[in-house]
Amino acid sequence: MATKVTPNRPTKKPVKKETRSFMGKLSRILFKVVLWFFGISLFFVVVYKFVPVPFTPLMVIRTIQNIADGKENSFSHDWEPIENISINLQKAVIASEDGSFLVHSGFDFKAMQKAYKGNERGRKIKGGSTISQQTAKNVFLWGGRSYFRKGLEAYFTLLIEFIWGKERIMEVYLNSIEMGNGVYGAQAAAEHWYRKDATDLSRIQAAGIAAILPNPRKFTATSSSSYINNRKTKIMRVMRTVGKIKY
Repeated sequence: MATKVTPNRPTKKPVKKETRSFMGKLSRILFKVVLWFFGISLFFVVVYKFVPVPFTPLMVIRTIQNIADGKENSFSHDWEPIENISINLQKAVIASEDGSFLVHSGFDFKAMQKAYKGNERGRKIKGGSTISQQTAKNVFLWGGRSYFRKGLEAYFTLLIEFIWGKERIMEVYLNSIEMGNGVYGAQAAAEHWYRKDATDLSRIQAAGIAAILPNPRKFTATSSSSYINNRKTKIMRVMRTVGKIKY
């Protein structure tokens, strides 16, 4: 009678003590990094609810680019409280950038879905970023389209919606975004394009500034191209539907 031989099964090698120790240390480090990130991000969001934003990452990036290219580094950025910014400009950016700003919770899912379907068909459609998302990106993050950065953008958008509220988001947005080559914020834009204060902007002037926001370094609010003039007309038409702004 033949003897059945059972093959030796490979035994699992025990995890070395040094490996377990390394993984434990790595986990603790990652936990501390995440904890510090949440703490620091929450701290700055709370601070900027009350304190003007002195500069944005984009301003720093533009400064570095100008230095690297040997260009003169000059930019204008004057903070103004929202009561000193024309209601016309507030309506213009809502009409141009985010029609549901006053009612959404930070994200316009309909616009995002429309942009996604349009991009699938090869049509160039605005990505659906709300004013809240743009504010979060401008104040706390850098440009780019990676999933990691978009995830951080969503995180900061939720924070500012919850902690700041709509009026503060609009105030920071209008004081921080690029509105011309080296021009940041409503007051600097009003002075640069129309030689007046932000509080005195007319409907057509506000529409002119809002019209160039997709690419403020390429387009001009005055002596504009036919494309920008058409955008101004459309924005002014939509502004009539915005109605009274209640934050």
